Amino acid sequence: MAVPAPELTTAPDEPMGVYVHWPFCRSKCPYCDFNSHVSDGVDHDRWRRALVRELETQAARVGRRRVESVFFGGGTPSLMEPDTVAAVLDTVRRSFRIANDLEVTLEANPTSVEAGRLDGFRDAGVNRVSLGVQALDDDVLRFLGRTHAASEALAAVAAARERFDRVSFDLIYARPDQSPHSWRRELGEALRHAAGHLSLYQLTIEPTTPFHSLHARGAFRLPDEDTAATLWDVTQETLDAAGLPAYEVSNHARPGQECRHNVVYWTYRDYLGVGPGAHGRLSEGGRKIATRTHRAPSIWLDRVERGGHALVDDQPLDPDEVLVEATLTGLRLAAGMPRTRWQALFERQPEDLFDIKTINLLGNGGFLELDDAGLRATAMGRARLDAVTDRLLRGRQPLR
Repeated sequence: MAVPAPELTTAPDEPMGVYVHWPFCRSKCPYCDFNSHVSDGVDHDRWRRALVRELETQAARVGRRRVESVFFGGGTPSLMEPDTVAAVLDTVRRSFRIANDLEVTLEANPTSVEAGRLDGFRDAGVNRVSLGVQALDDDVLRFLGRTHAASEALAAVAAARERFDRVSFDLIYARPDQSPHSWRRELGEALRHAAGHLSLYQLTIEPTTPFHSLHARGAFRLPDEDTAATLWDVTQETLDAAGLPAYEVSNHARPGQECRHNVVYWTYRDYLGVGPGAHGRLSEGGRKIATRTHRAPSIWLDRVERGGHALVDDQPLDPDEVLVEATLTGLRLAAGMPRTRWQALFERQPEDLFDIKTINLLGNGGFLELDDAGLRATAMGRARLDAVTDRLLRGRQPLR
């Protein structure tokens, strides 16, 4: 039986995030399905003005909310001019109330040219860098379409650690012919160079990528299900032993080094999305609003210059859609979603949102835990999170 939908509210002082999308790359990696484009020439002055203008338009909409994180993603944001980063951050500071410990993350490729730009990004206000290392084997890097060597990547990590207190880098595993032994060795090498955060992603084959057609033709094979599960186990055991436990399905950090911007997403808090194809979630009038800007860089640029923004989606979400999104994001966290968060979002507790028999079934199977703190997936549940959340959501209580 459907229960009345809650009025979704956000406390005025609940901090939010700002996401800025830079869509350009030097080359397109064959596994990537992000909104990224290769361009021979970018008018940086024009793009700087457009990013600032769309940010001003969206900031006026939400008022002087408190911002605790800004994330420059892409694409390859390290191809931006540092002056563009500075202009965006100046606009953030003019438009919002700023947390004293504002986190400003910039994604970067570990090429020698971009590593040399780190001083400019630091001076512009960036205080956290995330490097797309992806592998520490040159043959694997070539397979992944990366344009850097492993030695170059490690030099960029060292350069970033000299300039920033908070540095992360990404690795991709469950690659063709990868064994648990070789992955454990690669993780050991990564940990010798890591700071406080690592992001470790299993290679997936996305429909719109070159890897999809290559994989379909049998050009390469991914590890089988049992091997992939063992690689997951090796990841957790190795990082746990090194003091970087998983705080989210694919992210590991020393205590206090978690990416605060991504935690905004996973705890289903508000964020603005600026730039081509950027998504946002905003609380307005007791409802959660989903926003999305136009994906195509040229169309986005034209629309922002003519009208101040390039929003193509700007719709309130049905309360049931909000429940689905909050569950899918919240259970990615090792800590799960606390009861206070369920209450803030839905004015009720997990037992009133999901079928209690389903919760107990998943709990008895070792996949979920529900207690006085909240609802969370266990380590075994996070390893099978798609199946766990699918089963849980099939037993959700409809909100009308």
